[in-house]
Amino acid sequence: MLRRLRRPAPSVDEALWRAVRAGTPWVSALDDARADRLRGLAARFLHQKTITPLAGLDLDDSQRLQLAALCSLPLLEFGEAGLRGWSQLIVYPDAFRVRRTHTDAAGVLHEWEDDLAGEAWDQGPLILSWADVQADLAEPDAGFCVVVHEMAHKLDVLDGELDGTPPLPDAWHGRWARDFQRAYDDFCMQVDLGRETAIDPYAAEAPEEFFAVVTEYHFSAPEVLAGSMPAVAEHLRRFYGPSPFAA
Repeated sequence: MLRRLRRPAPSVDEALWRAVRAGTPWVSALDDARADRLRGLAARFLHQKTITPLAGLDLDDSQRLQLAALCSLPLLEFGEAGLRGWSQLIVYPDAFRVRRTHTDAAGVLHEWEDDLAGEAWDQGPLILSWADVQADLAEPDAGFCVVVHEMAHKLDVLDGELDGTPPLPDAWHGRWARDFQRAYDDFCMQVDLGRETAIDPYAAEAPEEFFAVVTEYHFSAPEVLAGSMPAVAEHLRRFYGPSPFAA
């Protein structure tokens, strides 16, 4: 009988990892045990995904590892199963333009263009603007992180529905759906009334965007999120583990 040879786990160079950890605020804020777990996930990411820079952008090994680490941050508790369903990370030098179409209830076709910092296709690539990634790294506690925003979409769709609820055990799923719906409805009301909100108003666009935006705040401004939406913040602490910036 033939036996399948056990393949060694993917790894990354020690010196390269030290440099990436030191230069990536969310990673440098992790304790050693979680940083080691992230290192393994980042190695797995590089082993499974193709990173494709476009429009003249060149990414060296350190930058590729940094992207892999950022993409893996939301997987610290969920694990490498969060990498399922896609194979390519596309990186543009700056914001990229996409054409949108929508047919309204009257049957009229509307077309427009959006400039995006990131996008995640349901069964396709994850796409990022390198300039926006760098801007987030420069202000890591400002409430924004395009990489974890798009990774939240990738986790969200793993159960087959892009609806703001990632795969969860049944007992937890019900509590999550209840608390997120309440928070989302209240937040949308505040935005509709023109009130200033501590959380980016883009979170009112749709339940899936709400989940992705509060994910950004979990990682980059956890105290703001906890003060605004304590129930949501508690769910995210359980799902992602404690924020690297948690007090």
